[in-house]
Amino acid sequence: MGVRHAREYEDILKELTSAVGEIEESYTFFEMEPEEWEVLPVEDRHEVMEALADDVFFGLGSNPVIAVGKGVLTYNDKHHIIEVSQGDNVIQIVRLI
Repeated sequence: MGVRHAREYEDILKELTSAVGEIEESYTFFEMEPEEWEVLPVEDRHEVMEALADDVFFGLGSNPVIAVGKGVLTYNDKHHIIEVSQGDNVIQIVRLI
């Protein structure tokens, strides 16, 4: 089905990259250990989070809820948003239109 959006993908990806970067232990999505994450330079960490955001965006098209680290991303097609949650708190909403 795919995630429907009217905003530029580049803008959505930028917001989603920032959002997944705020999730505790988000790097575990790629089966990285804390030690591996700690030694990565800042630029490489950003690239990993951007790849994660891209993977999750396209994954949400077939599975509307994806766990990432200690958080969850939920695609709400009725409201055209992706909710990024950690615990009981929504930490960011990415608008798709």
